[in-house]
Amino acid sequence: MADSRAFYATTPIYYVNAKPHLGHAYTTIIGDALCRWHRLLGDDVHFLTGTDEHGLKIQQAADAAGMAPQAFADSIAPLFADAWKRLNISNDDFIRTTESRHRLGVQKLLQACYDNGDIELDTYRGLYCVACEAYFTEDDLVEGNCPIHKKPVEQVQEENYFFRLSRYGDRLLQWYADHPGAIVPDYRMNEVIGFIKQGLLDFSISRTSFSWGIPLPWDDKHVTYVWFDALANYITAVGYGTDDDRFNRHWPVDFHMIGKDIIRFHCVYWPAMLMSAGLEPPKGWAVGGWLLVGGEKMSKTTGNVVNPLDLIDDIGVDGFRYYVLAETPYGADGDFTYEGLIGRYNSDLANNLGNLLSRVATVVGKKCDGIGPRPRPDSPLAVAAAEALAETTARWHEVQPSRALEATWQLIRATNAHLETNEPWKAEPGPDLDAVMGDALEALRIVAILASPAVPDTAQAVWERIGMTGAVADQRLPRDAQWGGYPGGVTVVKGDPLFPRRQL
Repeated sequence: MADSRAFYATTPIYYVNAKPHLGHAYTTIIGDALCRWHRLLGDDVHFLTGTDEHGLKIQQAADAAGMAPQAFADSIAPLFADAWKRLNISNDDFIRTTESRHRLGVQKLLQACYDNGDIELDTYRGLYCVACEAYFTEDDLVEGNCPIHKKPVEQVQEENYFFRLSRYGDRLLQWYADHPGAIVPDYRMNEVIGFIKQGLLDFSISRTSFSWGIPLPWDDKHVTYVWFDALANYITAVGYGTDDDRFNRHWPVDFHMIGKDIIRFHCVYWPAMLMSAGLEPPKGWAVGGWLLVGGEKMSKTTGNVVNPLDLIDDIGVDGFRYYVLAETPYGADGDFTYEGLIGRYNSDLANNLGNLLSRVATVVGKKCDGIGPRPRPDSPLAVAAAEALAETTARWHEVQPSRALEATWQLIRATNAHLETNEPWKAEPGPDLDAVMGDALEALRIVAILASPAVPDTAQAVWERIGMTGAVADQRLPRDAQWGGYPGGVTVVKGDPLFPRRQL
């Protein structure tokens, strides 16, 4: 793979104070589908996820469970790894911040910023939310509570080391001016620029009031506090501090997939920290909204947490993945409802894709002796296929999975309409019937490739049922989605319904 383009994408690392929920699954599935798309492009993909296991919040959760922090983290982290396996997440690595490779990289990053003069000792007095692991001003609060968790904040005073973020405002503004497409959707860039222009405050990077964390290399009475620990996972996982060649291969990252609530830390704190350490900032951030339940963000506090594994028991892994990717434009908030989940499953998957495959396989079985004919070079569906390829590619490039899938599904709808117009189920066997069915099979072949990042198992099933061999994931774009690749003369199998209709 040495001559292929490296593509590196990350999810946030998730706190081990609670089990995986729908919000975690949302960002992870988006990242997975984007990485699967880039594998189709032939890129050398590295996809990272993991768990955030240090800090006061974890220590308190461990205390409440009557466990040591490491034992508590060891009990929760596998739940995330197992959930991602069940959701068919194709991550190449899973980092835990309690690993030695992470500690070594974090201490190297801290030392680099300290040596550059950007970390200094000071006394902090302020309002602190344990759940956020963030400080707030009085103006940030809503009725005296944390604006995110709606819980009271604590008055904190202690001697901390601070990162001098205030020195980086002009450099950050210049960097973003030089990289106008770095944050998608673009309106999130405006939010970041606005925040920087308000003036940046230095932030605390260490604590002495708890010990569950990574000690500062020059002062081991302090453990580093969240941002130098958590954010550094993106570089420590690819060799920073342990494997320079590997790090240079993958960094800077192409996309950090993040939620809008952590945009300040990822798009302001993080690039400044990297600049201080003499490292390149990320190439890009893809910022998602929240999947709300009943109009509120999911949280343990409000009790509205949805377990994604419960949903895949109802509609299958690919049914759930498709809903997450297709329902909400990436960047906007979505409101999860079970009715919406079942509705989209029935309309897009059962009625459109599933029904198309079933109709084609039935007619080929009855009228073509089960052998798929070749498509016509000048098929009316060839234009629809070319448009679907171009539009799907453009939308994945913008990290807009819902629009990419809509473009792919236009080819499914065009093929269903083509069958309705020609009514092959009424036709006699012969060249005209063969032409219609060959065209439909070729459209299904292309759909299988284009849809595979979203619904990998389903795409493989379609691929095999229409008589194709090998793995659909091994196809390469744009070459293998050009019209005319269906070989003909292969056996088409109907099989059970791909997506049996579901009732509420």
